Amino acid sequence: MSTPYGGGPAPEQVPVCPRHPDRVSYVRCQRCGRPTCTECQRPAAVGIHCVDCVREANRTAPVARTAFGAPLRAGRPLVTLTLIGVTVVSYLLQLAVGDAWTNSLLFAPGIGDAEPWRFLTGAFVHYPSGTFGITHILFNMYALWILGHELEPALGRARFLALYLVSALGGHVMILLLASPFSPAWVTGTVGASGAVFGLFGAIAVVLRRMGRSARPILGVVAINAVIGFLVPGISWQGHLGGLLTGALIGVGFAYAPKARRRVVGIGVTVGVALVLVVMAAIKYASW
Repeated sequence: MSTPYGGGPAPEQVPVCPRHPDRVSYVRCQRCGRPTCTECQRPAAVGIHCVDCVREANRTAPVARTAFGAPLRAGRPLVTLTLIGVTVVSYLLQLAVGDAWTNSLLFAPGIGDAEPWRFLTGAFVHYPSGTFGITHILFNMYALWILGHELEPALGRARFLALYLVSALGGHVMILLLASPFSPAWVTGTVGASGAVFGLFGAIAVVLRRMGRSARPILGVVAINAVIGFLVPGISWQGHLGGLLTGALIGVGFAYAPKARRRVVGIGVTVGVALVLVVMAAIKYASW
């Protein structure tokens, strides 16, 4: 007697989710056709897509960008708020700790060579007391908020942060270059974010012109503050000038970079300007 072999139909395989093999699913992804369980299902305009296909589609989808190549982001300007928050916290520490905190961060030409971080940290401390002190930080933070609200979304977070910090550096380098080692200015401490803020003024003037918009209101504010810097004692017009020129130069690189080379030009102009400032400071220190 012979025994039949393979006489019946093969049992149908039960469809299971590739990500969760223990779950049976008769719903299939409209893109790849694989079974997908309820946890991996994503509603789409047509049918259901699996989570893997949705992730791949998001990865390869074109990113909406601003006129200057920055990705469009909803919400508040994160870098601007962070800079304001750090500066305000530093100001509160100035009030709480006293001169020790201020003296550890302020910039003076005579100590910049031994403690070069002060070229940046000086932008995060302000006059700690009195009416002028309150006015000083309020004006700078208000200007930072207004300018950052426009520039950060247009340029992107990284470029905006680089613009702010290198402008602060440029303001302090200008103070150094115009100070004589044999004058009181060499040991006079400088505090405030004004140099960095003036860098934002310079950059936004360039950005507005690149977009075909009038920069006259910005230039008017800059002119008024320049006059105040010369007339009111205790204001460093040198820092304002250095920040303004630095910000305008970097702004030209950001705004007029060819579309296909925005990233390379943006990095190049930022690093290049920073290196030139460092070299100028080193030459100044080496010359006396």
